[in-house]
Amino acid sequence: METNNLKSQSYLRLFKYIKPYKTVLIIGIIAGIMTGGFLGASFFWLKGLVEPFEKTPPKIIKTADTKIEPPQQAKPPQQAKPPQQAKPQKKKKSLEESKLDSIIYIAAEYGIQLQDNKGNMTLLGMIIFVGSFVLVWLLKNFAIYINGYCMRWVGTKVITDMRGEIFHKILSQSLLFYSKAEVGQLISRCVEDTNQIQDGVSNKIADLTSCPFQVAGCIGYIIYVSVVNDNFVMLITLGLCGLGILFPIILIGRKIRGVYKGAFQKVAEVISRMHEVFTGIVQVKAFHTEKYESDKFNKVNQNYCKSLIKGAKAELIISPATETLGVCAMGAFFVYAFIDQVHLSDIVTLVVPALLIYQPLKVLVRLNASIQKVMAAADRYFNIIDTENKLVEATHPKRLPSFEKEIEFKNVAFSYDDDQMRVLKDINFTLKKGKTIAVVGETGSGKTTIANLLARFYDATEGQVLIDGIDVRDIKIKDLRDQVGIVTQNTILFNDTIANNIAYGRPNTPMEDIVKAAKRANAHKFITSGIHGVGYNTVVGEKGFVLSGGEKQRIAIARAILKNPPILILDEATSALDTVTEKLVQEAINNLMENRTVFAIAHRLSTIKHADEILVLKKGTIIERGTHSELMKIKDGIYQYLHDMQFN
Repeated sequence: METNNLKSQSYLRLFKYIKPYKTVLIIGIIAGIMTGGFLGASFFWLKGLVEPFEKTPPKIIKTADTKIEPPQQAKPPQQAKPPQQAKPQKKKKSLEESKLDSIIYIAAEYGIQLQDNKGNMTLLGMIIFVGSFVLVWLLKNFAIYINGYCMRWVGTKVITDMRGEIFHKILSQSLLFYSKAEVGQLISRCVEDTNQIQDGVSNKIADLTSCPFQVAGCIGYIIYVSVVNDNFVMLITLGLCGLGILFPIILIGRKIRGVYKGAFQKVAEVISRMHEVFTGIVQVKAFHTEKYESDKFNKVNQNYCKSLIKGAKAELIISPATETLGVCAMGAFFVYAFIDQVHLSDIVTLVVPALLIYQPLKVLVRLNASIQKVMAAADRYFNIIDTENKLVEATHPKRLPSFEKEIEFKNVAFSYDDDQMRVLKDINFTLKKGKTIAVVGETGSGKTTIANLLARFYDATEGQVLIDGIDVRDIKIKDLRDQVGIVTQNTILFNDTIANNIAYGRPNTPMEDIVKAAKRANAHKFITSGIHGVGYNTVVGEKGFVLSGGEKQRIAIARAILKNPPILILDEATSALDTVTEKLVQEAINNLMENRTVFAIAHRLSTIKHADEILVLKKGTIIERGTHSELMKIKDGIYQYLHDMQFN
């Protein structure tokens, strides 16, 4: 169950997946810090680049010095204050000038003239100055690349791990879980939700580890200039703008997580609908319901569209709101600069970093919305991860290297999720090694459920299923499944070659053994007849689409023959075969059943006449039991009735 505690922990739980790649993550973070450093450092070139273009070049440095002080004083005392603050100004300015003077002096030592006799920058000086400015920006952009690459690499690795974990988690669930889950929903959790998380880990963390430092670099330089020039107008403006930006972030960001969680549920419904239709495409074609299915899909698709638009409205309003605040702040500064007659070089010194701060700040503003979107997907992901597995292996499981004695059902009852309606009630029987028990009954009587309990696809609600005296819940699951082979009525083949389908679960089986098993299942002839392309290397398509029902059934029987398990579960394994083939395959199965323990679910009573015991089920309860001849002697018995219905 999903809880508020789960939501609060989703942030921290994501870092568990990032931890194995912390080295690359640290490199990315360092690169992100460097982007802010290079950006801030580049601003120290701005004044030198702009000053040569002002109308009075010789006065550029000094007017900058003297200009900075007047904004705090009325204009009449403006001329009196420069002499008083000339020394402090020079001290403040000398921090910047001394660096430039040292560069000019060192360059002159090597015959490179950066300034002429009047103190103006030479063409060579301008080229060097511009070149160094460009170099710093190249380094900054290289750091952005390293930051983005590292975060993208970490994100890809993390999502690969997460997708593998959720797939394993879903795969390890019992059939009870699958009986209630929609395949499309599960696919959405594995693909769509993890894609959203990947975007957050890859792109959003890259932004989170670079944009704050870029903003810090811009703000740091503005603070430096404000302190040196004793002018805090731009700094105050930025502060007020930042406080204004927080309002839409807090107000709108709260809604986004819930909105996108609903959107992800809708896209899961879209995927689920597509999966259901494509899986049942034969029925769709047979009943000519293409338009009906299209209309039904369009309805689900439109619901998803509406949820996305709702999320987009909440997410996209943040950007124009913050941009409007930024433009208003910039306009206020220009009005102030006009009134106070601020020089071009001083305007550029403050405006350029203020403009450059906008892009990373805009990214950070939208980052909260994106993170909430990611966390909506993370909540859904962890909801699956935290789903309790109803089929848990014992802490110290017992080994079952071989089957030696008997299978026993002792007072077994079963229901789905503690429902009052029991599927099985008071099931008791013993199946000795080498014997055969068959189960018959009407549809829904519980025949297949007994087989599922034997293979431990479910666990009994009450009672025990014992193999050689050991409860199946205490046996190591791998050992149990190694002892059991299953051939079901509904044959499932994988989109692989015929040979690999026969050898499923035994990947290193020699080809000779595969062919031998196919021959015993009467499948070798049609495999090598040329009808299916390249024989055993023929790819059967999804669910064996290119094979007929009888051919698929024979492949499944060959798979069971190859496994050669001591315990066989046969769910009317010959039901899809024609009369001639059924006799051949039944003969092969009879040979396989020798010295094997068989639990057979039968619809055709002719296939179970020689069973050692036949159980007749009705509404989950054994109402008759005995051999074929014994059951036929029961007057007005259910078995006799079923037999007469089939043969008379």
